[in-house]
Amino acid sequence: MTKPVTPQDVFDMWQKMVNPGAYPLQSLMFPVLDPKEIQKKIAELEVVEHWLNANLNMLKLTIQSMQYQLAMIKGGEKAQEVLAGKDKPADGEPPNPAAWAWKMMAEASRGGTAAMKAAREQSSKQAKQRAKKKKQES
Repeated sequence: MTKPVTPQDVFDMWQKMVNPGAYPLQSLMFPVLDPKEIQKKIAELEVVEHWLNANLNMLKLTIQSMQYQLAMIKGGEKAQEVLAGKDKPADGEPPNPAAWAWKMMAEASRGGTAAMKAAREQSSKQAKQRAKKKKQES
């Protein structure tokens, strides 16, 4: 069975038809005097803030892992050049075939470390720029 329509329901429907934006915007135009309502809104906004921070951190992690992958690929290309004989040792000694894996991982690690340092420096520069811009706006 359907519930009976009350005069309050009819008034609310009429109010929404005449001024559809009044309900959500009322709290923006007129201050809410109920502390519980204000606390509820603060809690909702904090949840949104935490969600956005989590997404930002996941994005940063993805960027850093892709930079590390790129550095590993570049290190692998360098190792293939060494194995192909394009990169001869300066001292004239023939390369040690047993040490190729060690050299490849050491080169990739150096490349990855450099890429991570560059990414960290770039992100700190961007953070400083955002802070400076925010300070100028306020």
